[in-house]
Amino acid sequence: MIGSGTDANYFDLNIEEVLEHWPVAFAIRELIANALDEQMITRTAEPEISKLDDEWRIKDFGRGVRYQHLTQNENAEKRQHDEVIGQFGMGLKDALAVFHRRGVAVTVSSSHGEITTELRSKEGFPDIRTLHAGVHPPTGDHRGTMITLRGVTDDDVATAKRYFLRYSGDQLLEETRYGQVLARPSGAPANIYVKGLLVAQEENFLFSYNITSLTKALRQALNRERSNVGRTAYTDRVKAIITECETAAVARPLADDLENYRAGGMHDELSWNDVKLHACRVLASHDKIVFVTAGQLAFGGPQVEYAREEGYRLVLVPDDLAAKIGGLEDLEGRPMLDLDAYREAWNDGFSFEFVDPSDFTAAETRVYALTDEIIDRLGIDPDRIGVREILVSETMRLADSGRMIFGLYDPAAQRIVIRRDRLADPADFCGDLLHELTHAETGFTDGTLDFEDALTQRLGMIMTELLDQSGAAPGPEPQDN
Repeated sequence: MIGSGTDANYFDLNIEEVLEHWPVAFAIRELIANALDEQMITRTAEPEISKLDDEWRIKDFGRGVRYQHLTQNENAEKRQHDEVIGQFGMGLKDALAVFHRRGVAVTVSSSHGEITTELRSKEGFPDIRTLHAGVHPPTGDHRGTMITLRGVTDDDVATAKRYFLRYSGDQLLEETRYGQVLARPSGAPANIYVKGLLVAQEENFLFSYNITSLTKALRQALNRERSNVGRTAYTDRVKAIITECETAAVARPLADDLENYRAGGMHDELSWNDVKLHACRVLASHDKIVFVTAGQLAFGGPQVEYAREEGYRLVLVPDDLAAKIGGLEDLEGRPMLDLDAYREAWNDGFSFEFVDPSDFTAAETRVYALTDEIIDRLGIDPDRIGVREILVSETMRLADSGRMIFGLYDPAAQRIVIRRDRLADPADFCGDLLHELTHAETGFTDGTLDFEDALTQRLGMIMTELLDQSGAAPGPEPQDN
């Protein structure tokens, strides 16, 4: 209610003892928020926060505060603007109450009037004293709103400004339709902003975030203080922001952090499976990546080294995540490579580097010359079993297990290929040749009992022949007369 005075009308703010725990910085924060909102709505100049002698001033260049603004519980105009910070119309009124309680003198000036505060008796109830706004005629020609504060410290103002992304200096990494990912301040907790206003801090987040599109739960959680908002209120929006990101500036730190899972050093965003998987997809879109588990990194064999030699970055991921990567595509529609997919791609692009026997060393020539004798001893007709060539190659495909194989039988090309370094030892070369000839003769594949039986039988035949030649083999069983 407004009552008459000598040079002012008094507006009852209906405030006695409230917001006892609010510091002065909270009240200054509300004034800055209002100034920034007015600048956003009216598209006017940047608000000014300055100090003159012992006074701090907050000035915007908008339409100017009216005493009617002190009655609003919800600002319909602000709710129509997604960019504005304050949408509940209580900031100015609360700030005036805090300033009075903390002994700060405040004057709000605009072309519509000048507002001060004082305790006065409620009209009709002289025993009850509440805070009133004194509404005075305007003094001078004001553009926008000027708020003058006396009795606040420089630290109060600095603290209030730190609540705003605009004044924080936080580095923008990527912007999405739900909000922004920001670099976490060095040596400090991550900041959680809602429409540019700090509402929470996270000790174990990798990034800071500015949420610009609010969920119903988050809107309801923005309490009167707009601080210390619980994580459950903004978790969904943080997930939505980070899974919308497509730049390496976000994906690479996430992937680096993911590799700390074995030591338990991951940040909390990486505890969310959809975030982990999305980070891998983004990273694969920007870099040459092969995703590996700890076991594969330790025992992956030559394909791990081949990947490194070809310029791939090996990214360590947990087993459960690795199981989901196979068969997925990155953001560009390309297959993501785990170690199995890399091996298949490597084999698809593989080509033998055959070595002409004339280029063998003398020692290699002696070992390779055993080929015909081995075939003769086995009594095999190579053409009959589909072997037209026995070749030596500098390179060799990878087995399905990922290990490097020493030789192979290619039925389509009707040839056996043995890796060149096996010519260094006659036993290695002869063993590989016997192995591949058995494949060709039987058609059985590695890892089957049929192939093991066939190879065992072949070894038994060879050993029996050797024993016969040495006279050590037993003769025929004696016959009873």
